[in-house]
Amino acid sequence: MNFGKVAVLMGGSSAEREISLMSGGGVLAALKSQGIDAQAFDPSQRDLVELKREGFARCFIALHGRHGEDGTVQGALELLGIPYTGSGVMASALAIDKVMTKRLWLADGLPTPRYVVLGAGEYTPAHTRAVPDTLGLPLIVKPPHEGSSIGVTKVVGYSQMQAAVDLAARYDADVLCEEFIDGEEVTCPVIGEGASARALPVVRIVAPEGAYDYQNKYFTDDVKYLVPSGLPAAEEQEIQRIVLAAYRSLGCRGWGRADLMIRAADRRAFLLEMNTSPGMTGHSLVPKSAAAAGLGYEQLCVQLLSAARLDSGRGDV
Repeated sequence: MNFGKVAVLMGGSSAEREISLMSGGGVLAALKSQGIDAQAFDPSQRDLVELKREGFARCFIALHGRHGEDGTVQGALELLGIPYTGSGVMASALAIDKVMTKRLWLADGLPTPRYVVLGAGEYTPAHTRAVPDTLGLPLIVKPPHEGSSIGVTKVVGYSQMQAAVDLAARYDADVLCEEFIDGEEVTCPVIGEGASARALPVVRIVAPEGAYDYQNKYFTDDVKYLVPSGLPAAEEQEIQRIVLAAYRSLGCRGWGRADLMIRAADRRAFLLEMNTSPGMTGHSLVPKSAAAAGLGYEQLCVQLLSAARLDSGRGDV
């Protein structure tokens, strides 16, 4: 397939810039290895209108977080008429907001941990100390518009609440406080769209002392990623069913990756979030899952690029 001139959007201005550069570098090398005329493009360094001026035919979005995964770049590409990989404007905007995502999933009867949102002006000791009374301890505090575990704290006592809220508030106007699910962490990618979307193999994550944080995610080899997951077949199938429903609920397309916790007490799976522009680094989980399904990194990148389109459904203009 002749893709024409392809821009790999990478870097950007979000807190996940460093990870995006790693993802984009991997995608760029993969596409070039397949004879595709792919070039790096950093929207924080260049105006997006240059994509049109320079004749780029489509974009592979390897941006993470704000101004890349939140519908803003997708909207700009819609106006420019340049097809792009991954979800469209609405699904991207919904999925980047963990609170809106949870509301939609709960409306559709999908399992996600209980939560409390603290808005601007509600970071006072009185408000923060009341949260554990509702959710219990331990609990998780996080900024609802960030990824890669940025600004996330596991709170085990009342005395930690204020510092955890203050940290999350550095990244977001709202702070999401979430019930802690004690159990195993898993992730499950999806590729495709609508009825044809399919869930890839589940990856089970085993982190040192359960600390699957920013450092362990990207800069150490201490985390074990088990794929095949080793879960009972029925359990894996149920996770894939839930993830597909969650993906379709948000209106995602192209690809995505859901993160979940399996509660040890009853083996029930709970959805945490949906990533609409997942990582593609050497530590990333979509490539590991795809490989287990017989889809190599280069083949995966080409397949995702081939599905690039606009919200209107046009594959090219």
